[in-house]
Order: sequence, then C-alpha cells, then structure tokens
Amino acid sequence: MNKKIYHIVLLFVLGLSNSIAQNQKKEAYLFAYFEGKGAAEKQEQLRFAVSDDAVNWKALNNNDPVIPSKDISNTGGIRDPHILRGADGKSFYMVATDMNTKKNGWDYNPGITLLKSNNLIDWKSGVIDLEKLYPKKFKDIKWVWAPQTFYDAKVKKYLVYFTVRFKYNEKLDFYCAYANKDFTAFESEPKLMFSPKDGAIDGDIIYKDGVYHFFYKGNTKDENGKEIKNGIKQATSKKLQGPWKESFEYLDAYANTKTGVEGSSVFKLNNSDEYILMYDLYSSGRYEFQRSKDLYHFTEKTESFTKNFFPRHGSVIGITKEEAQRLNEKWGGVPQSLLTTKEGCYRFKSEGNPIIKHKFTADPAAFVEKDTLWLFTGHDFEGGQKGYKLKDWLVFSTTDLKNWTEYPVPLKIEDFKWDKTNDAYAGQAIKRNGKYYWYISTNGSGIGVAVADKPQGPYKDALGKPLLTNADCFASTHSWTCIDPAVFIDDNGQAWLFWGNGVCYYAKLKENMIEIDGAIKKIDFEGFQFTEALWIHKKDGKYYLSYATGFPEKIAYAMADNIEGPYEYKGILNEITGNSNTNHQAILEFKGQPYFIYHNGAMQTNGSSYSRSVCIDKLEYNQDGTIKRVVMTTEGVVK
Repeated sequence: MNKKIYHIVLLFVLGLSNSIAQNQKKEAYLFAYFEGKGAAEKQEQLRFAVSDDAVNWKALNNNDPVIPSKDISNTGGIRDPHILRGADGKSFYMVATDMNTKKNGWDYNPGITLLKSNNLIDWKSGVIDLEKLYPKKFKDIKWVWAPQTFYDAKVKKYLVYFTVRFKYNEKLDFYCAYANKDFTAFESEPKLMFSPKDGAIDGDIIYKDGVYHFFYKGNTKDENGKEIKNGIKQATSKKLQGPWKESFEYLDAYANTKTGVEGSSVFKLNNSDEYILMYDLYSSGRYEFQRSKDLYHFTEKTESFTKNFFPRHGSVIGITKEEAQRLNEKWGGVPQSLLTTKEGCYRFKSEGNPIIKHKFTADPAAFVEKDTLWLFTGHDFEGGQKGYKLKDWLVFSTTDLKNWTEYPVPLKIEDFKWDKTNDAYAGQAIKRNGKYYWYISTNGSGIGVAVADKPQGPYKDALGKPLLTNADCFASTHSWTCIDPAVFIDDNGQAWLFWGNGVCYYAKLKENMIEIDGAIKKIDFEGFQFTEALWIHKKDGKYYLSYATGFPEKIAYAMADNIEGPYEYKGILNEITGNSNTNHQAILEFKGQPYFIYHNGAMQTNGSSYSRSVCIDKLEYNQDGTIKRVVMTTEGVVK
C-alpha cells in the first residue's frame, strides 16, 4: 500500500472510531484530577469534577476521593490521572502515576496504575511495576511519570505512553507500550517513543487533520546544560509513535515569566471546532487555559477555571447528560443544569437535611407505591420572603431516600379557575382505582381536588369547583379555616378526608373520591389544642391523628381504636422546627422503616418561616404503640 492510500485509510479508520465515540451528544465535561490541598494523606487520590461549559467546575463527592488509592496502586498514592473515552464510545480508560510523595518522597517510583470502566462508576484496575516486570531494561529506573493513553486505530489497541528517568541519567524521555485486552498490563516491554532535545514530562497527544500533536512540558538549556526557560511545547508527527518533529516555540502565556506551569492537557470542546489547552499553575493553585482552532496557534490571553476544589495535573473528557446523571447518583455534586432529563425531570442526591436544597419546599405529604416513595410538597416561591407566597405544587420520587427525581411542575394554583386567592396551600395525594387524587387547599377559596393518571402528573381540576369551602366549616369564624386536607383510605376501602384550622373537621368520601358522602363532623377530645396540619395513619389496628399545635407550631398526636374516635391525647411528637413558625408532617413506613417527614426554615442563606425546606428523620414506636419524640437531625436518613 502506498503512503497516500495508507493515509486515506488511516483517516477513515480514525474518523469512524471518532464517529462511534461521538454517537451520543456530549453536553458536559468530566475532569479527573488529584487534590493539592487538605490532609496530606488524602491529596494523592483520584477525584472527579463536572462542568456544563468546561470553565465552571463542581467537585463530585464533596471533593473526597472517588476511588481510594490503596485499592488501585502499590504505593498508596496516585498522581496525574488521565481519562480517555474508548473507541466504542461506551468504555473508559484511566492511567495514573503510582506515586505517594507524602509517604515516600520524590526520589523514586517505578510504575503506573491502569483502570477500565464501562460506566464511569465501577473500575477494574491493574498495576505495572516496570522495574520488576522488565528488570533488564528498567533496572535502574528512578521515575515513571504522568502516563496517558491513546487509541491506535491502525492496530485497534490502546497505547500507553509516559515519561521515564533513570538513576544514571537526568534526561527525561517518553516510552510507550500497548496495553493488553483487559487493560491491566502491557503486551510487551515498553520502548522509547520520543526523546525531546532537553527532556520533557507530562505528555499529551491529540490527533487532528492527519497530524498527531504531542504537547508536553519542555525546557531550554544553555551550552552548560543549565535550564534557562521552561513551559508548554509541542512536537508533531504523521505517525502515532513518531518520528516526532520538535518545535522549540513555547505555547503557554507564562513561558517568559517566573510563573511555572505543568500538567498540560488538550481537549476539544463539545459541538465546537475549538480546543482548550489547560495547565496547572502549581505554585499558585490556579488552573488556566488558552484556546485554539488549529492546535498550532493559541490565544495569548489566558482564562481561568472557576472551581470549588484545588486540582493538580488532571485531564478532561466530554460526557453526556445521562453519564453526568449517573455520576451524580453515585457521588453527587453535578451542576443542576445537567440533571434535567429530556422529559424535564431533575435528578439530585440528598446529602442530609434538608433533603431538597435547590428550591424551597413545604407542607410535605407522601405515599409509597411498590418500591418508590412519592413526595408531594408545596413550593415557597423563593428565599427571603416576608409572607407566604406559593404558586404551585411539586412532586418528587425516590427508591432509596438518597437519589431523588423532581418532575415537571404537575399542578399550579392557576389550574383551579375558581380560586380567588392565588395561594397554593398544603395538600395530600392518594391512589384509588388506578387514578391519583391530590387534595389541595387555598387561602380562603376552599379545598379542591385534582386527578391524574400517574403520580407525577400532570394533574387537572377534577370538579371545576371547590370540594369544600368555608361554608362547610360550620364551627369556624375565620376565613382560612378550610385548609390542610388529609386523605386516608381504611382497610375496608372507605376513604376519609380530614381538614381545618382551629377546628378539626372530617367526612367520608364517596368511591369516586370527588364527593363528600354524608355529614361533615368535627373532632374534639381532652387536651386537643388543634392548629392545623392534619395527618392520619394506621398501625397495628390503631389510628393515629397527628397535627400542629400552638404557635410557633409543634406536632402533637392522639390515638384511637376507631377512625372517628374517641381519640386520646398522647403528647408532643415533634418540637418547633428551626427557623420556622409552622410545622407540617407526613408519617409513613418505607421498606420496613417508619419515617417522619416535615419542614423547617434551616436552608441558608435565605431559609425562614416563609422559605421552608422539607426534611426526613426516622420515627420510632414504643412497645405499647405510642411514638417516641422525633429527633430532628442535619444528617437525616442518608447513609
């Protein structure tokens, strides 16, 4: 095959490989790095961060390691992680320096670690000790630094290349070897790949328009061998393993200054013809970058990343929204913009109480269907309010109380044309005969009911008029008495609705769930100081009526053998919640554990009595069926 035909074929193969790898739209970026601040023993560990624009970054897992170095290295430390998407578009490869400077210093490291994954979450690894595996060639090795991987489309293998220095020679050269199929070892002894004139470290290869661009940290020495300049340089070649044509021009903006840079890495922006050359300003803790479209000419002015971590020598790949959401489910921290699915759902991870921190939520209600807990809340309009301002209701779901999905807004106060208050007050949803009924209240216009075919909605007004109004509240005198509906279906199939403020009302519901069946009654008993926020649940044949009492509100409860009473007051269940005058609860059992769901005003900086946040803590029963007082925690139920 002549050179021209070979070149065309290679371009085709590389293009096909790239096409496979890009078959899903990339809308985000994943940054693999190790940390430069914090406890020394935790710095040289693998970490991830995610961005939606490659400029503003958020650390995953609260900037804690995503994989402990002790599990993937011989030394207990890793540096310089390089991540690569496989040619199939679905697999991922990482390599890193196997080095623990905090424990062993800088004098010696003989190897690298290799990792492979099919989902970015679970990684299989192998460690290569060059001195032990290839004692003849690498007997006197001093350093094996900054490995990276490149897919060789010609031979359909992954080439790993890295910097080597021997004890008897200060020269830093690049060596390479093909990884085995499992990506756990080399197929054969590494060989010299590129020997820059004055040595180099931190190599990074990228392919564009038939040319391999080899970026690295190089230097310039005088006639006496003394380094007089260093920075980011590049060499080019028509072949992956060279020969390389070295350019002695520096590309980074700091080459003529006293500011040192290293750890350069080049990546292409998603859905763009622009490339980013980023590098680690290790002495000042900054990460900056320059842009290029041809990989030869870069912008002179640098730009900086914004980040909530202190990265050292890392690398970046493009990822899909689905991959970002998968990372978030495992480690959390992914920017909110990436967690909205094409259906408009937003996935997030709870890190304790409050469980929802991207918006203000109040007046929780919930039910369990199969393995899913469905949470229904009010929506305090925004932080720092001076009064209650709620315009819609929200729905969330979870299967483990840690990973949550928020659905598109299912119901708004404007969906009830009869409402005159424009206030979306508390409600509760329940399933009956394959439909979902959501009983809601307004600030004076009454209680309505909406219906949907799915728990997440969308819901629509089932009646076109209120189910109940103040006229039905025969023992009340103020205008906001017809609020806080609580719905319950008993074991015999009879549905009940409770509601009220100041006076507790209840009535039967017909089978269709949208009509009152019979007389409206009220509940009263000794010690019943009722404010609002009713909830009915049943356990071991006993009926539990919980409710807000006093103001600021606590949650009290009573018990009965019959849903209509008589009820016996049992005491306070939940104390005043932090920074909130109101208290509103849902009580249910999920996967064998009882839970108490409530709201407080603790979300900073703008949480308050009018900007509330839903929380979850465990509920415990005594042997006699009474309930222990709820212990409110910041940790919540997340393990």
